[in-house]
Order: sequence, then C-alpha cells, then structure tokens
Amino acid sequence: MSVHRDSQLDMFAKASPAMAEGRGPSRRRPSPPAPSAEDMARALEESGNYRILRKLAARPVAVARQPGFSRLGVILDTETTGLNHRSDEIIEIGAVAFTFSDDGAVGDVVGIYGGLQQPSRPIPPDITRLTGITEAMVEGQVIDMASLSALIEPADLIIAHNAGFDRPFCEAFSPIFAGKAWACSVSEIDWSARGFEGTKLGYLVGQAGYFHEGHRAVDDCHALLEILDRQQGDGESPFAELYRASQRCRIRIFAEHSPFEMKDHLKARGYRWSDGSDGRLKSWWIEVGEDDLGGELSFLRSEIYRWEADPPLVRLTAFDRFKA
Repeated sequence: MSVHRDSQLDMFAKASPAMAEGRGPSRRRPSPPAPSAEDMARALEESGNYRILRKLAARPVAVARQPGFSRLGVILDTETTGLNHRSDEIIEIGAVAFTFSDDGAVGDVVGIYGGLQQPSRPIPPDITRLTGITEAMVEGQVIDMASLSALIEPADLIIAHNAGFDRPFCEAFSPIFAGKAWACSVSEIDWSARGFEGTKLGYLVGQAGYFHEGHRAVDDCHALLEILDRQQGDGESPFAELYRASQRCRIRIFAEHSPFEMKDHLKARGYRWSDGSDGRLKSWWIEVGEDDLGGELSFLRSEIYRWEADPPLVRLTAFDRFKA
C-alpha cells in the first residue's frame, strides 16, 4: 500500500518540471463580474418566490418643457394639526407641478415646493408620531407664499389624494386656492378595476412595486405622481382617467324632508347625513354623475317619497367639488 501511494506522489512531482518547460503554470480564470442589485432583484422576482419593492425616485425638475404639454397640474399634500379645517392648522405643504396634454398624458415636472409652518398651538403628539414633524422642526418656520403661489396660480388642475380633506384646509389657509379646479385621486379613479386592493397612498405605492418615505408632504406628492403616470397595458393611465373625470359635471341630490323611517334605506344606498352645520341643507344627500340622475330621482320618488317629489339639486364641476 505504501509503494502505491508513493508512486502517485512521484507522478505529480515529475509533472512539475514538464509544466515549467512546456505549458507553464495553469492560470486562474477571471471571476465573472458580480451581479448588480437590479440583476439580483430580477432573479428573485423571476423565481416566483419573492416580491421586490424598489425605492421610488423623485423626478427631477425639467430644464425645458416638452412641446405638446400645454397644461399645468399641481399635486398637493398637506400635513395638519388635526382633522377639522375650522380649528386645526396646516403645518406643512408640499406641491409638485407638472405639465400634461389635453388627452391626459403627463409631461415634465416643472416645479417643486415644500415648506413648514409653525402653528399657533403645540403639535399634538399623535400628529408628530404620524408625520414625524416635531415642534423643533416648525419653530420659526413660515410657508413661502410667493413660491407656493408661483405654482398654484397658473395651475389648470390641483390634485390631492383625498381632496375633500386638503381643499378645505388650503382654502382656509390662503385665497390663492379659491376658484381653482380640484381633482381627487382617491374618489375619481377606479383603483379596484386596476387591480389595487385599497386606495391609501401606501397601498398603491406598495402594490405598484415601490416604497417611499411616507407622511411627508413633498415625498407623498412625488409618490402620487409616479402612481398616476403608471401605464398598465394598453389602457389609459390613472391620471388620464382622473383628468377625464374632473371634466364631468356631478350632481348632488338632497333628499330633503324624506320620511324619517326611510333613513336606513337611504343609508344603505349610499346617502350621507348633513346636519346643516357646514352650510348644506339639513338632509340625507348623495352625489351622482349626470347619467345616473334619472335613475336616482326615480328611486327617491318610488321608494322614499312615494310621490312625484322634486328634491333640491346642486350641479358641481371641478371648481366646486370637494369644498367645505
């Protein structure tokens, strides 16, 4: 056994001079380049066992505008000390201005503004937990109205993710928001038809495959722009759907003097109660599209009033919708 082992060792030892004379020492093959982060992410996705979230990058401000995008939109977000626009205050405004075409195609980002404002009262602790905005951050801070006005005044459309919240706060804050057309990216886009399971911005961003620093105004504006401009197959983008919806007239029907015992029927159909404190009629009300007006009046007359009633109607355009 020892002889056999020695002969094997001798064989390798004898090969060394031959390598030196003829072939030389074997060269190590160069290592293949390390895969990029995107290559690794793609490989994980293609395995079918992982879902990858990519950090959402803000679009830069364009040096020159593309031709054919003549309209100006502004995505706006506010952070406030509470939910009541009559008693609470704005502590941050973010705005991202972008161009778009008549058919709803998004062009370039052409302006960005973000500013903090010190409120007259301390920021509630739950608001600080939600937004990350502290007393120290807002101390001595004032929103630059000249910079904000430069974006808002020429805007053809202001978009907010829950315009029913942001518009009343903005109009209470400054007259520059009065008389502007508003659109709501929560209620005026059919997100479920696009495969989304919720309408909160965080849900939309996550399901689109991204993540971002949420609950700061400018960051939320950038995130919303990316989601609105996201193409899905050959269909129109969410922004194109939103712009088209903003151009339609909506009708608010007030079921004034409806029988008390019919309140559950109205509520089940989607009517909401107004106690009159916000300047509306004290009654149940619903908002419908023009195409649905006839059917809704027929429902009220046959199921609620049981006679040919003429409930009050208010026609709303983007200039009226989402006001307080």
